[in-house]
Amino acid sequence: MMAMFRNFVSATQHRQHPQQQQQHQQQQQSGAAAAAAAPGDSLETQFSCPICLEVYHKPVSIASCGHTFCGECLQPCLQVPSPLCPLCRMPFDPKKVDKSSNVEKQLSSYKAPCRGCSKKVTLVKMRSHVSSCTKVQEQMANCPRFVPVVPTSQPIPSNIPNRSTFVCPFCGARNLDQQELVKHCMENHRNDPNKVVCPVCSAMPWGDPSYKSANFLQHLLHRHKFSYDTFVVRKRRPGCWLFISLFSAAQAHRVLINILFNP
Repeated sequence: MMAMFRNFVSATQHRQHPQQQQQHQQQQQSGAAAAAAAPGDSLETQFSCPICLEVYHKPVSIASCGHTFCGECLQPCLQVPSPLCPLCRMPFDPKKVDKSSNVEKQLSSYKAPCRGCSKKVTLVKMRSHVSSCTKVQEQMANCPRFVPVVPTSQPIPSNIPNRSTFVCPFCGARNLDQQELVKHCMENHRNDPNKVVCPVCSAMPWGDPSYKSANFLQHLLHRHKFSYDTFVVRKRRPGCWLFISLFSAAQAHRVLINILFNP
């Protein structure tokens, strides 16, 4: 009898009211939202998405591990058959990714200084403020000369070369990114015997603009499955860029498979 009574008491203590469970889940999400930040990090950093490294926009949380991301940033993970958390690499159920209301409330409540003008802005408005802040634009004028290959709310100087798009060496078609260049050449120039200069290699600092590739299509497929810009002049967390690079390579591979097997 005493053993049964102890089991009953233990089960009662571990049983939580639904409201208590919800509060616990919100606390877990809130804690995970700042888990990647070091203790001395700024408030803006603590509420930054681990993928884009900007303040959360429409944050969502993974139920299994509690990690929080921008809804748009997490979307690529939801498109694969067996998604993994970009931060901890734990498998998760894409149906159990919910809007993080608790983090949204904190974004509306907390203020942080703009990294340009130092004006205190609520975190939920930080992205729009930074995109129009003249001080931030002045700082950007001294940034390395490249065009970002991923979306960003930060201002982009207009007088810089766009190394993210290329011209087809066969027909001169313009404004093709690497994946589009692969697709375009495979569809339109698969049997072209001409030797041409690789526009991707020639755009690199070490590139030789006079070197012609004997088999440009094979070179393109083997050497340029992902963007070189992904790996240079970036102050990003290595794990985040690895995830973005692998996702881009997977996209290029799917494009190639569709071209080869669905002519």
